[in-house]
Amino acid sequence: MSWDAEFTRHFDRCADSMRFTAYLLCGNHHEAEDLVQSAFLKLYLAGPRMAHREGLDAYLRQIVVRTFLAERRRMRWKREKLTDTPPELPTAGALSEDRLVVWQALSAVPAKQRATLVLRYWHDLGVEETAAALRCSVGTVKSNTNRGLKALRQRLGPEFGALWQEVSRGA
Repeated sequence: MSWDAEFTRHFDRCADSMRFTAYLLCGNHHEAEDLVQSAFLKLYLAGPRMAHREGLDAYLRQIVVRTFLAERRRMRWKREKLTDTPPELPTAGALSEDRLVVWQALSAVPAKQRATLVLRYWHDLGVEETAAALRCSVGTVKSNTNRGLKALRQRLGPEFGALWQEVSRGA
């Protein structure tokens, strides 16, 4: 199978999932779309040079996360104005209020901690897999997970445990 055909098939299969991952990371549909387009472009350009293409999902997820973190590092000087309400919330009718509350709280967590939480709990990656995706140590993943969960607990209050379990299960 040619790379173009393989890429098209892969895009059709996982574009929506990658868009949602990007949305969880950045909290904005437009930014998420740009992030996913950049990631797919990078994957497309790298594809012909790849000797093994078995792990395309993991590789693409890694590209999305790394591109998100790189953009956040570039934007540091720009200093965004934080508000209590993100500019956009998911519009799907089936979303529960609990999910919206957790996603809103997640958008306030620092970028690296947010990326760690999304990989660990939304994508259900282990500590080692998350460390590989983020190019950091296992200890860094553990501390970012701990700090990110602590930040969510502070924002969500006593209902944190039940809300987080519902959302991280993908329910």
